[in-house]
Amino acid sequence: MDLTGAIWRKSSRSSGNQGDCVEVADNLPGVVGVRDSKDRHGPALTFTPHTWRSFLAYAKRS
Repeated sequence: MDLTGAIWRKSSRSSGNQGDCVEVADNLPGVVGVRDSKDRHGPALTFTPHTWRSFLAYAKRS
């Protein structure tokens, strides 16, 4: 998946002490990218917007 042009933002739930940090790019059509902010050139997971919204809804309930 080509994530060129992705605008990454740190999750509001990520810790601010250089610990476990997740970045999300949701500005691309049809895809949401998720990556580890400590490894910005490493792999990224991709999801459809529907799948990402479902995951967020489930995570908020937990």
